[in-house]
Amino acid sequence: MAKSEALRAFAATAIAGVGVVAAAWAGAPPAGSILALIAGIAAYALWPLPARPKPEPEPLLEDESRPLPGLPDLLRAVDEPLMIVRDRKVVAANAPARALLGDHIEGADVRLAIRHPAAAERLAGPVEAEESAPQRTELVGIGDPGRHWVMVVTALPDGTRLVRLTDQSEQRAAEQMRVDFVANASHELRTPLATLLGFIETLQDDEAGADKATRHRFLKIMADEGVRMRNLVDDLMSLSRIEAERFSVPRGGVDLIPLLEEVKASLAQLIEDRDSSLLVENEAGSAIVQGDRPQLAQLLNNLLSNALKYGRAETSVTIRIEPAADEMLRLSVADQGEGIDSEHLPRLTERFYRVDASRSRAVGGTGLGLAIVKHIVLRHRGRLDISSRPGVGTTVTVTLPRSEVVSSKSHAAVTEATSTDPSE
Repeated sequence: MAKSEALRAFAATAIAGVGVVAAAWAGAPPAGSILALIAGIAAYALWPLPARPKPEPEPLLEDESRPLPGLPDLLRAVDEPLMIVRDRKVVAANAPARALLGDHIEGADVRLAIRHPAAAERLAGPVEAEESAPQRTELVGIGDPGRHWVMVVTALPDGTRLVRLTDQSEQRAAEQMRVDFVANASHELRTPLATLLGFIETLQDDEAGADKATRHRFLKIMADEGVRMRNLVDDLMSLSRIEAERFSVPRGGVDLIPLLEEVKASLAQLIEDRDSSLLVENEAGSAIVQGDRPQLAQLLNNLLSNALKYGRAETSVTIRIEPAADEMLRLSVADQGEGIDSEHLPRLTERFYRVDASRSRAVGGTGLGLAIVKHIVLRHRGRLDISSRPGVGTTVTVTLPRSEVVSSKSHAAVTEATSTDPSE
């Protein structure tokens, strides 16, 4: 179209020019020639342009021509329990809803499908005008007695209700854990603080007449309780720092062999008190892992001190280092203690959880040691496993990624070995 308009403009200009020349040759006055030129240009401007053809509509893309998914497809796509309720009956339900409430719910009365008073009250009546917005109702005890659910009901224009159940059990458990943590921390601090205050008041009482031996015993108890409080505060601060850094992956290389020797030296007094020994079995050769050195030292300290405290006196604690799959390193600490029953194992890494609270306090434990170990392992992108047999002992295994430097050297060595002629 632009090309044809340019040709028209060129032709009109040429004709106008020829007209002016012809008019001048015929003896027309210059004013008349100029008027003829202006008239030609005006005629060109006023001449109607040819109509442009309308563009052809673009064909639909292949995926745009496909039919929209139906209700069964939508129900299958949702991984939460989902139901369609009409006239108090469940007309459709997806697989998670049937797994939770039973296969019989389709076609059943909603009061029999969801056996909960709050759910029945919400779904049994007619659709009200205020139900145009999603309505949320908390339900407890559906499926398992301790599970928490939120039922979201959305009224559709035809009077049908869309019912979705969202499991809130993990969120509620996390909230309860935070509440328990504050309560336990307060209790753990209050107990030694009460002891300190009580003995201070006793010593301040001039009428008590405490002799030197009694005062010495009181001061010893006060010092022990003060150390206990300090250790608890230190562990709480350590746990807070580790959690704050949980998304920061350590990049440095740490050699576990010299680090183990340093930790053993720091536990020399405890080893002597328990008349125990630490045996190191290194089957991995180089034991350099990718990690944060102070945190790994804390991890080893917690594992070895636990093994020494809860293992039987005059026995050895075995520390084994061995290679694991996928460029990992496995470190296990095994004691020869009384062992732990299987029902306690999943909760050992909970904060302040103790199998035997009185014994834990007697050996100076804060109840946070394994919780700190767990969070250090998580920050290092490792794995923590605990196994135990009553009467035999407990083994704690930590799997950590090897250092990138070690991994690259190992890879180069393997490449060189595989490229060497076997006959050499």
